[in-house]
Amino acid sequence: MKFAVLDFETTGMSSDKDEIIQTGLAFIDEAGAVCSTYASFVRPSKPIPAEITRLTGISDADVASAPELGEMLNEIVPLLQDAVLVGHNVGFDAHFLQAALDSSGYLPFAGRMIDTVELARVLYPTEPSFSLTSLTERLGISHDRPHQADSDAIATAELFLLCMNKLRNLPLFTLQRLNSLFDPDRNDLGWLIADTLAWRETQPLAAEEGYHYFRQFAMSVGDWSEESSESLDKENDASAILETMDFEQYMAAIQQNLKMAFPSYESREGQDIMFQEVYGALQDDSHLLVEAGTGTGKSLGYLLPSLYYGRKEDKKIVVSTHTIQLQEQLRERDLPLLHQVLPIPFRASVFKGRNNYLCLRKFESRQQIPEHALDKEDAVTRGGMTVWLSETARGESEELNIGGRNRDEWAAVASDSASCLNRACPWFKRCFYHRARQEAGKADLIITNHALLFTDMRADHRLLPAYDRLIVDEAHHLEEVASSHLGQKTSHGSLMIPLLRVWKDARTGLLPQLLSAVSSLGTVNSGAWTEKLEMAIPKVQEIREAWERWMEALYGVLASNAAADETGNFTLRIKPAELPSQWDGISVDGNNVIQLLSDLIRPIEKLIVEIREESDELGLQGTLTDLSGVIKDLANVRADALSFVTLGRPEFVYWIEGHSQYRSRSIHLYGVPADVSELLKEGVFERKASVVMTSATLTIDKSFKYVTEQLGLDEAEKGGRLKTAMLPSPFRYREQALVLIPRDFPAIKGRDGEAVFVSALIDSLLETALTVGGRMLVLFTSYRMLRNVYGPLKERLEASGIQVLGQGMDDGSRSRLTQKFMKQPASVLLGTNSFWEGIDLPGDALTCLAIVRLPFQPPNHPVAEAKSEKLQAENKNPFMKLSLPQAVIRFKQGFGRLVRTASDKGIVILYDTRVLDTNYGKYFLYSLPGPKMEHLPTASMASRISSWLHPAIAEEGEETQ
Repeated sequence: MKFAVLDFETTGMSSDKDEIIQTGLAFIDEAGAVCSTYASFVRPSKPIPAEITRLTGISDADVASAPELGEMLNEIVPLLQDAVLVGHNVGFDAHFLQAALDSSGYLPFAGRMIDTVELARVLYPTEPSFSLTSLTERLGISHDRPHQADSDAIATAELFLLCMNKLRNLPLFTLQRLNSLFDPDRNDLGWLIADTLAWRETQPLAAEEGYHYFRQFAMSVGDWSEESSESLDKENDASAILETMDFEQYMAAIQQNLKMAFPSYESREGQDIMFQEVYGALQDDSHLLVEAGTGTGKSLGYLLPSLYYGRKEDKKIVVSTHTIQLQEQLRERDLPLLHQVLPIPFRASVFKGRNNYLCLRKFESRQQIPEHALDKEDAVTRGGMTVWLSETARGESEELNIGGRNRDEWAAVASDSASCLNRACPWFKRCFYHRARQEAGKADLIITNHALLFTDMRADHRLLPAYDRLIVDEAHHLEEVASSHLGQKTSHGSLMIPLLRVWKDARTGLLPQLLSAVSSLGTVNSGAWTEKLEMAIPKVQEIREAWERWMEALYGVLASNAAADETGNFTLRIKPAELPSQWDGISVDGNNVIQLLSDLIRPIEKLIVEIREESDELGLQGTLTDLSGVIKDLANVRADALSFVTLGRPEFVYWIEGHSQYRSRSIHLYGVPADVSELLKEGVFERKASVVMTSATLTIDKSFKYVTEQLGLDEAEKGGRLKTAMLPSPFRYREQALVLIPRDFPAIKGRDGEAVFVSALIDSLLETALTVGGRMLVLFTSYRMLRNVYGPLKERLEASGIQVLGQGMDDGSRSRLTQKFMKQPASVLLGTNSFWEGIDLPGDALTCLAIVRLPFQPPNHPVAEAKSEKLQAENKNPFMKLSLPQAVIRFKQGFGRLVRTASDKGIVILYDTRVLDTNYGKYFLYSLPGPKMEHLPTASMASRISSWLHPAIAEEGEETQ
């Protein structure tokens, strides 16, 4: 079998309008090696666009004397005879090939086509990106000239060979499972898998080591109930060590071990203070707020003392982070280090929300769906999960590359309490969620996240093991997460997704599955049950139609009562005392949905109980449990809808959100507590013996007052139970960071104020980017302004070879844009909300940070509005008590993007002159960690930036004058 790996470079994305400018082919022989290659430029009829030249490096001069399209085809058509065509996103190259063949009078290519994107998604499902550049880099494939057809074709051939080697060596069960997902007659990837399985079955049976087999699945982990915990001897050893070792001796032993492991290790004053403060708070049963800036080493600052205290006093320690990303960082980076340097053994576990874990029973059940019911996309996603199952030890969604439509596939197989069979499940002792829960129960240290912390609080503390010592990292997000998780959120999909799981069509859905199982029971009641289930099917459609009507009506209310913001989003607060004129109609439509849901839920709940008692067949029990879980989801939607229609919680703020583009499908209904301080006080601070909260941004003007009030810590403070600490920074900010404020920069005033501001901003960013050679991050508070700056700045910097990347303007997530920025130093990255925190650009990656406007949140957001009303009722100033502190914390987070290591050096430009012109401006500047600050005319900035970054050159210039 001959494989021909094809890659084209083209003048654009459309095979109808654009042309091929370079062809690359690599041929793979039957021995599985690249045996020959073909490469040629192709002369197009029009000039190559500048964007394409920048991407590929191919210019008009390169193709000026190249063969024309017909000449190139004369050479490659015979080579493609009887070949299987392979390409990375093969559909793109195939469209151009077929269009070229057609225009030149050739018959279309009729052979098989294999897409290495799909193949990689199946065989390497944990890769963060399936772009050719990312895959070759991560899989160790040489790829010297990305976006040149000859180099791309060879790299794709190497990737294909790597995939084929992995495919051939998968566990036999896994390969058989993959084969059952794809139809080889309709799907070329299915043909390749079937062909590989046929080959494999002719090979001698070899032992497959490192796998556990259960119910014809190959897994990398076995029965967790048989896995031995750490021996009692180790426990006794730890106890004996701790009896003779006080905290100072313990820390001295660790410092010694750190110096042995890392000869360059030096203790840091801030971290040393944190060790003592955290240990003191845990020991004294007090709460602690500790602001620890970048470079303090706050993870070790709380982990080392808490592990000593927890092991010595036999107390479980829970660490909570805002993001799963930080959970993973603690797991991958900090825990291995702790195991290396601690003088005592300890057990740690990472525990996430239940829907982060794969439910093996649901996954097995999904595998039973015949392949003709699966479209190719679903088969690829499910195939990737099947391969991943043979590799994962944890079964967490975070390991998989899940995005777009794959999210629905994950939702269908995610663990959840409502559909769990617990010990009755055949998978129970292999269940990833119960494994994680078991590990958490045995652990000395549990690393979880804020979302699970409050989900546990709502579930009467039944999810996490009992604990009374809590460490909260990224604590500046605690109030916001509490508000979100202690409230309710209902979207268009909240009902549609579970409804589709109940009944999608006559073949797919839990009702058709149950109908099929019940009708084959052949019992006295099966006829009556079949009839009742068939009666339920039209109700599903009725609910769907009523829900769509309600969503349309809600969008109508939203669009007629609220103005869309710059991105097309609408927000409308629903106040009981000022209801929109259409509210009666909304209530009627909402109550109709609620009633229809009740009409479906009650009979099915009753039916599930009856059928469950009749048969104990495992497949039927699983279907009943899954249906029961989905019915509980529908009941939750019904409860939230009822709360929204009746505005039934006086302490809640209710509002509607939607988007002008997606209309009714974008509707979200919210109800959240306006003030969570009392809930936090009662549910966390009065319940726990000690809570340590840390973040780089907790103070305003060197005071913890704002965060103390927001979190409900006032009484703890009055009772002497709250301690606070601001740690000194290990960085020399005065030498490492210069803040420049152009004092004559235009303010946004009057009708044309924003246009004048944006024009001046583009000029200044252009001059600055040229001065520092890119390496700039520009933080916006307005997406509209970012968009207005992006085009002109990109155009004007193009000639200098500096690329401009814009959030929402260039394809890719935040992490992908950040990676692009890191790889191409001559770049300017424009970002809004999510770029203000959580991104790390150390060293030379970032030289200049520009903050366009002070990050005040919109005062008309429903929660902010409700909080302001409450403050006004108490005769307090909402701006000073709420808006300003929130903006200062955000500003500090933004500033923190610049200096990430002790050797970083850079400039911050603040274009908002309100920091100089207003009484409140000082709060922003005083909250910074001591950088050098200067205000100067805009015209002088470039020379000041240059002289500060390159003082030696500036001095030489002065001497020669």
